[in-house]
Amino acid sequence: MNWEAALSTSPEHKSGQKSAPAAPLRIGIVRRQGQPFENWELQLIERLLADRRFHLVAFLNASKRAGENQAGMLTRMVAQLDGALFARQSDYGAKRFERARGTILTIPLDNVVEDGDRNRLQLDLILRHFDVKLPDPVLRNLPRGVWSLSHVYTQWGSASWDGIADMSAGAPTSQLSLFLETARQPERRVIAQAEFNVKFSAARNAAFIKEKSVLLLMRELRRIAETRKLPVPRKAPDAVQALSPPGVFKTGRYAAALAKNIAQRALKTVRRAAHQETTVWTLFSGRGAIDDFDPSEAIEIPPTDTAIKADPFLFHHEGRTYLFYENYALGDERAHIAVGEITRSGFEPIGIALGGTEHLSFPFVFREGDEIFLMPETHQRKRIEIWRAVSFPLIWEPYSRAFEGWSTADSTLFKHRGQWWLFTNLSEHHAFEDHCSALYAFQVDGPALKRVVPHRRNPIVVGSATARNAGRIFSRHRRLYRPAQYNAHGIYGYGLNIMEIEQLDMDEYRETCVRRILPDFKPGLTGCHHFDASGSRYILDARLNA
Repeated sequence: MNWEAALSTSPEHKSGQKSAPAAPLRIGIVRRQGQPFENWELQLIERLLADRRFHLVAFLNASKRAGENQAGMLTRMVAQLDGALFARQSDYGAKRFERARGTILTIPLDNVVEDGDRNRLQLDLILRHFDVKLPDPVLRNLPRGVWSLSHVYTQWGSASWDGIADMSAGAPTSQLSLFLETARQPERRVIAQAEFNVKFSAARNAAFIKEKSVLLLMRELRRIAETRKLPVPRKAPDAVQALSPPGVFKTGRYAAALAKNIAQRALKTVRRAAHQETTVWTLFSGRGAIDDFDPSEAIEIPPTDTAIKADPFLFHHEGRTYLFYENYALGDERAHIAVGEITRSGFEPIGIALGGTEHLSFPFVFREGDEIFLMPETHQRKRIEIWRAVSFPLIWEPYSRAFEGWSTADSTLFKHRGQWWLFTNLSEHHAFEDHCSALYAFQVDGPALKRVVPHRRNPIVVGSATARNAGRIFSRHRRLYRPAQYNAHGIYGYGLNIMEIEQLDMDEYRETCVRRILPDFKPGLTGCHHFDASGSRYILDARLNA
């Protein structure tokens, strides 16, 4: 589901007056001649065709030339086998493309330099989907330059070696870059980047990043369509590393690591099926706030076999400090929302706040006026739900819902300069449903969720190193902070980021990581992925060694 098709940004933005739409950007796509369209390309084409800001004019077909980047035979064999085993996916149904296919020109790239074709095309920019040098006359006639994604340079045929080098080197994340080249500055420059948690397979890693790269590319294309300004490069040309194919040593090292990963996954699957393996989280609480807490000094609230606690939220009410959390037992496949009280002597369970047949987590509890609300993650119900307290803390009634049919997770509401905002991790996907890769922002009318307006730069954060929410948004000393998960080293919830939100309005979003908490503040931990605070007390969760 495309969020832009369901929710459109209001044209009366800022001034309240409708502005005349700019002429659509005329786009050409360079592809390899005879190569079938990949799913990520079809997703991109569908979005371009659905957006009136763009006009997909032509496919410019190129042939592979001698001397270009080629991977060795061993690398090709490993990548092709890896892809056949772990990166297969169903075909993407590109309905708009099928209807519009006859209106999109298909031209050999070399022919574009001829005066007739150049004048007929009049392209604003080219998207390079194939690693081939563009003729200088083509580049000179592109006011918005040539755009390319980094995975384009790690591809031959239907196989990709993207991720093999990262995994053989034990890199914590894989990086996706969006490059720009212009006639005035023909060197490849980075204009946007994202980091993604590594998968157990390089082929799966590459397929996943390709799908998510559409989000990054479309966001930047929408930006230039609205502003008509080229992005400012994030790195100097000489800082852009060449994406060379891995050699025999790296490929062999990766093949050995892949065999080990497959064996470990098979063992985990067997153990989970026998209810012999459950992820166990524990809680740590102490005194401090989001900008100064020290997790090494925290006191543990340990789990039990029937009460494994995660996603903790604190709530101060009538002089008492309540703790809401995701609760499950060893062997459980779903969790419910439980609540307890933190007292001077420790922690006292109270009971179940919300249950049901679906998995519930992330019990974001907040106050508005005289009423108390609870917004848990209800991903399995494919919507966002808000509940209102009838008899706090155990009895709740449905209050509002939104995003019906959408795959959302870890949503949070907050006020900033008098305006309500909803941040949620929405998964727009075909083959890879994932809630760690993209953060979306919406202006809303408060807990009623009757008015929902998407941010102009959605998704405002791309990449599993910082995108997923890890608790509520905090305003402290006139600074805005967002806890975010650091998903890396192949581990969900490996670490915790403290992001400072530097700009938040309907035109832009900017944040910076001011602190990163790794699972080394206590012995025996393998992850930490959630933070909350109330008054002078904070709490976070951490994953225990299996």
